[in-house]
Amino acid sequence: MAYTITEKCNGCGACARVCPADAITGEKKKLHVIAAAQCIECGACGRSCPHASVLDATGTLCGLIKRSEWLKPAFIIKSCIACGICVDTCPVGCLAMSDLPRDKGVAPYPYLQAAKACIGCGFCSHDCPTDALVMQKPAKS
Repeated sequence: MAYTITEKCNGCGACARVCPADAITGEKKKLHVIAAAQCIECGACGRSCPHASVLDATGTLCGLIKRSEWLKPAFIIKSCIACGICVDTCPVGCLAMSDLPRDKGVAPYPYLQAAKACIGCGFCSHDCPTDALVMQKPAKS
């Protein structure tokens, strides 16, 4: 099931600006709509809505989370097999494989190349076959 937008929507467009699937449409200051067939259930719309107008796939109301507090992938390099699934899974392309060798080998490893682009969906962590990724709050700088 896709995410949905409730009647509380005021048409600010915050959800549409962050949707990586371009599944959200609507005019400014009018109710927006999520196309169920396009929705990838990443949750970015719900985390970005300042009016608590988005329901997740289970019908639970989503809450606003500051983008600076969205979870980001942290890599456990010793567990990583460099398969690249996390890189391929990312809907916004914020992960990449390093050109640098790790420890004593030459195998590449994934890293968060574009932290600001990350939408905190967790697809990379969910699809990792070795659990070499965990989603964490970013460290305060």
